[in-house]
Amino acid sequence: MDRQHEYVLRSVEERGVRLIRLWFTDVTGQLKGIAISPAELETAFDEGMHFDGSSIDGFSRVQESDVLLRPDATTFELLPWETSIQARMFCDIQGLGGKPFEGDPRQVLKRALGQAREQGFSFMVAPELEYFYFADESSPVPLDGGSYFDVTTSDVATDLRLKTISALEHMGIPIEYSFHEDSPSQHEIDLRYTDALTMADTVMTARLIVKELAQQAGVHATFMPKPISGVQGSGMHSHLSLFDGEANAFHEPGRPGQLSKVGQAFAAGLLRHAREITAITNQLVNSYKRLVVGYEAPVFVSWAHNNRSALLRVPVTRSDKSSSTRVEYRSPDPACNPYLAFSVMLAAGLRGIAEGYELPAEATRNLFEMTPAELAAADIEPLPQSLAEALEVMEDSDLVRDTVGEHIFEWFLRNKRTEWTAYKAHVSQFELDQYLGIW
Repeated sequence: MDRQHEYVLRSVEERGVRLIRLWFTDVTGQLKGIAISPAELETAFDEGMHFDGSSIDGFSRVQESDVLLRPDATTFELLPWETSIQARMFCDIQGLGGKPFEGDPRQVLKRALGQAREQGFSFMVAPELEYFYFADESSPVPLDGGSYFDVTTSDVATDLRLKTISALEHMGIPIEYSFHEDSPSQHEIDLRYTDALTMADTVMTARLIVKELAQQAGVHATFMPKPISGVQGSGMHSHLSLFDGEANAFHEPGRPGQLSKVGQAFAAGLLRHAREITAITNQLVNSYKRLVVGYEAPVFVSWAHNNRSALLRVPVTRSDKSSSTRVEYRSPDPACNPYLAFSVMLAAGLRGIAEGYELPAEATRNLFEMTPAELAAADIEPLPQSLAEALEVMEDSDLVRDTVGEHIFEWFLRNKRTEWTAYKAHVSQFELDQYLGIW
């Protein structure tokens, strides 16, 4: 038996685990899973667990429905619930013949990481998770009126965030920072960088823990990108770097921002393919209510060192801290599927390296204050302004199609166009307020 399997079996027995949750995601990034007893664990490792994939969005057709869950023993962790001792493991999904299932987002990321390894790289990610706490899920009523970096002593939201951090650290998930964000009742948890597969699992775990602890406290947590008009929405700024063994391939002393030629080409790849990957990194109709002028979220395809109106930043790092040299990609939001989002960001960057893309001129002006003519003269394009536009651009992208695979690519387009069609047919309160009394 595999040594890691033995460790899990022994841990389950020694710690008195009563239930093991086997987790995976559908194509949209919704967490799914089944629960098994310790008696079934060895069978799960040896044979996998059958389930009907036709019931899961983006998975199998009815005539080819059965798939297998294969637990990844390296992801075993105890869940921080007080009611009972439970554990979780993430799973890879296979067809009954043992091949990776083409509808499994985790397999998409593993495939992308394999392509990076072939070029000698490992891919490291550190996302910033922003979210809101509300009184309930029926309306966006904030729990506090705080703003950026506000420190309070007794409000429910801050206490909840601190409990969440403690729960995540209990699961072995290190936190870099946490604080109150700019909008009322908006909070941020920054996860310490690690390899992209571990980080995608971590994002899924963190989203569940945030929402579960909020529910236990009688409130609602949401990762909806723009739940309140007139204030900043929630992003998932992602700090990205490639490592060659133990060395940061993005780091080169003496260059602007310490960014190496490899790092520059990676950044250029992200910029050139930004419009193509936006439907994956920003997959909801609501995502595009955040990507508008005036709220610090990126709108234009550009890069800079300190200019926060740019899509991609190259943070200035200390010359003696090579591991921290990175690029920050600012458009993704926390409602994305992290497996797919990390995959397409990596693919875009690797394409830049493989084809020797040149980084365009840095955006030094506030892009929100530039006229359309000035932006055009600087050859600065906008990101897609709606889900419909993002899907149109994605449909023509060989990079996205090749990265996520034909199965997910076609399903994603169909599913999201259905969402857009439903949105177009909806009459909003804005329209009623704007037109009902006049026309």
